[in-house]
Amino acid sequence: MSVFKFLLNTIPRPLLIKASYLARPVVSFLLRGPNYTDPIDGKTFRKFLPYGYENVRKNVLAPSTLSLERHRFLWLYLERKTSFFSSTQKVLHIAPEQCFLKRFKKQKNLSYLTCDLYSPLADIKADICNLPMKSNAFDVVFCNHVLEHINDDKKAMQELFRVLKPGGIGVFQVPQELNRNKTYEDANITSPKERQKHFGQYDHVRIYGRDYFEKLRDIGFEVAEIKCSDIATKDEVNNYRLTKNEILPVCRKPV
Repeated sequence: MSVFKFLLNTIPRPLLIKASYLARPVVSFLLRGPNYTDPIDGKTFRKFLPYGYENVRKNVLAPSTLSLERHRFLWLYLERKTSFFSSTQKVLHIAPEQCFLKRFKKQKNLSYLTCDLYSPLADIKADICNLPMKSNAFDVVFCNHVLEHINDDKKAMQELFRVLKPGGIGVFQVPQELNRNKTYEDANITSPKERQKHFGQYDHVRIYGRDYFEKLRDIGFEVAEIKCSDIATKDEVNNYRLTKNEILPVCRKPV
């Protein structure tokens, strides 16, 4: 097991988040160079860092923002296909990612609220299956790489639907195997070791397949399956270190 993989699997996530703030400036300086670009802050690097709990992916973690492939894909979508950075919007962000948190908070066009049960970054501590927000309250809801941790993911999806305004947009990214038709889950698998073996991470309870989009539609969302190739060119996929086959689920609550 690599040192990086060992740290990810042994140190609690809140402590990792705090430690990353201290290490980030030093690592960014050491890895500066012209080869790859983080579109979130525009900085360039000789290489990105590795990342992964079970299967470590090389050259994917941007040193300055700590963004991963999925974060950079989402950023490009928001920048190129929406008015997120210009129009007035009320936003709820479940389990806010470091690479977005301060940037979104500084945007004068956003009324921005964060929520999580455990994250030290969140404004409100709450269970996603029982959110303390009013119905039809938000124009935009982000909930990325959360649902794979939740036993009752249907209830969580219903709560996301409830708090979103009619016509509002939600982005709910999950780890997804697109060559798998049906989501794989087994409530009898409860130990961290077995969950890591079966689901790819010690605190995951399932692996979503292509039916994830239908699960969201069953809740009532209209789901647009945005391909990476719809957003970025082949050169950008390499330069920004994106996952070329990734699909972004953009969910709209019908009016």
